[in-house]
Amino acid sequence: QVQLVESGGGSVQPGGSLRLSCAASGIAFSMYAMGWYRQAPGNQRELVTTITSGGSTTYADTVKGRFTISRDRVKNTVDLQMNSLKPEDTAVYYCNANLLQITEYWGQGTQVTVSS
Repeated sequence: QVQLVESGGGSVQPGGSLRLSCAASGIAFSMYAMGWYRQAPGNQRELVTTITSGGSTTYADTVKGRFTISRDRVKNTVDLQMNSLKPEDTAVYYCNANLLQITEYWGQGTQVTVSS
């Protein structure tokens, strides 16, 4: 059974930091590209960042320089370090595992709220 379990969401003031983690099980983790998406109320789900099986990363322009994605092949986890958070970063954040656009899995999501 494939599971992607996110953790680390919560509430933070503008300018603060949060670290999200996604634990993967039931997949050949090292073969999958991993990513984080987010969905704010009334908006479509959008790509935040990805990391390939080889470690190459991409970031949405809105988070470049503030967010960092990383993966741990031993623990089968992918983390998202979020710094300098802004109110517009408020959303439900979803972990994604993708194998060559053929197979895809999603986590249940974790809420991030940035507010003073």
